[in-house]
Amino acid sequence: MPPWNRREFVALGVGTITAAITQESQGATANHSKIRAAVLGIGHAHAAGKTKVLRDSPDFELVGVCEPNEELRRQQAEEPAYQGVRWLSIREVLDDPSVQLIAVESRVQENLEYARQAVEAGKHIHLDKPPGNDLERLRSLLSEAERRQLAVQMGYMWRYHPGAQAALEAARKGWLGDVYLFRGIISWGSDITAAARQALALFPGGLMFELGCHLIDRMVDLLGRPSKVSPFLRHDSSLQDGLADNALAVFEYDRVLAEIYSSALQPFGGSHRLLQIQGTNGTVTLQPIEPPSLVIDLKSAAGPYRAGRQKVEIDSKPRYVEDFQEMAQVICKRRSASFSSKHDLIVQETLLRSCGVL
Repeated sequence: MPPWNRREFVALGVGTITAAITQESQGATANHSKIRAAVLGIGHAHAAGKTKVLRDSPDFELVGVCEPNEELRRQQAEEPAYQGVRWLSIREVLDDPSVQLIAVESRVQENLEYARQAVEAGKHIHLDKPPGNDLERLRSLLSEAERRQLAVQMGYMWRYHPGAQAALEAARKGWLGDVYLFRGIISWGSDITAAARQALALFPGGLMFELGCHLIDRMVDLLGRPSKVSPFLRHDSSLQDGLADNALAVFEYDRVLAEIYSSALQPFGGSHRLLQIQGTNGTVTLQPIEPPSLVIDLKSAAGPYRAGRQKVEIDSKPRYVEDFQEMAQVICKRRSASFSSKHDLIVQETLLRSCGVL
């Protein structure tokens, strides 16, 4: 089999998913007005990025941004994503019947309450991660949204990542043989401030809760609900803030082990982030995750890949764009959501187990 190249790769497999979402989205609002959207809260680490994507989207019209906490709004005043936006009150966001989508980007401890208010106001929501630490409140939220026929999209940032999709595709289609190990590393991307540490310390699990959730989402997508979860949540910094800053969770499945690690101690943590799947026919490794570098090493040729070690060219795409492309399609009823409420609840349950909450 000849070496695999990027053009062939995009033409098949994971590329078809990405291309389909993009192609459909380009026509999502053809002959229709843009979908009116608002951002509720800017306390989340992803808030500015989501605001920018909505401002730039051909599918959405950003009506405005709401941040009820005046101090937090002042702190973010110079952020480029918020320059020139219309600042709204929470009532202006919730009571405007033309607003169909609300991106809930508040601080994690506020997310579920704002999401509940948005659903009760009849809005579709994009809910950033992790969606609080109360599983039953999330279950109630998703049930109410389903009753009202509203979409709830979780903000896990690697659901549409082409490298992560390619890695999971290789496992699902048996190209790696029988999968026996899933590994993930997601440490803090840069030097962490004392204020950020204090905010993260509010939640059991610390770095596992804040960051590990992204890889737990990818693990559950591939393997489902684990039979056993063993968390190791350590505070190994000399700072006396109680943050679980050196965190590991081991997940047990039938014939598969998984491990996810997250730390605030690792220098240049972003460049060492990892998603790796090992099977009896070989290993696929995505490291770093952003910008993506994907390597597959097979004992025997399988699917589009030859035997041996090979690098697969993956396009580096901005975060969040494809999330909102799909959301536009869902709101316009041109497709169903890729991830179900059942999946989202298993992810949340597994996350809380990995944080010692359940």
